[in-house]
Amino acid sequence: MKIVVIGATGFVGSAILREALDRGHEVTAIARDPEKLQPHAKLRPQKADVYNADEVALVVAGHHAVISAFNPGWTNPDIYNLQVKGARAIIDGVKKAEMKRLLFVGGAGSLEVKPGVQSVDLPEFPAEYKQGALATREALNLLRKEPTLEWTFLSPSADLFSGERTGKFRLGTDQLLRDANGESRISVQDYAVAMIDEVEMPHHIRRRFTVGY
Repeated sequence: MKIVVIGATGFVGSAILREALDRGHEVTAIARDPEKLQPHAKLRPQKADVYNADEVALVVAGHHAVISAFNPGWTNPDIYNLQVKGARAIIDGVKKAEMKRLLFVGGAGSLEVKPGVQSVDLPEFPAEYKQGALATREALNLLRKEPTLEWTFLSPSADLFSGERTGKFRLGTDQLLRDANGESRISVQDYAVAMIDEVEMPHHIRRRFTVGY
């Protein structure tokens, strides 16, 4: 397949890029610094302004799917506004390119920890991640208003870490997944497996799902 990965040099985007290439897909990788990408026969590095819907449309046209791992940076003081602005432009750009399939890297903050209560709304939610989590939740709200896009939003578990690619995990919907020890964990490598699985065999069209051990 021909796949676009937006934010391909980031923590999550780089894992998704690696998984896609390892499975033999052709990938157009959009990054702020595409020169950071390692050369690969099926990789096409691309620089683009993700806040510009017209520019996004030009880059993504002709592909089978777009995966957005866009993040303006967790330390950015304006992360909420920039994250939402980027999400809007990516959604609009994909529609302008007359594409249907758009997958978003989501956050765990919008997952329910008990009925009607999302993690990001708890008083103990880490302050340094709150604005980014709220922005990612707003991206999900934007997608839910799109009647024609075949979108999917994949939320990780609470602890997303660099570890092993096991290929063994559980899938859920809108509730935070916890293991037998009460922990909510997934490696970024296995998160990437779940994302590319969904690209290859869609099971969550116009839905959010989550992955965890």
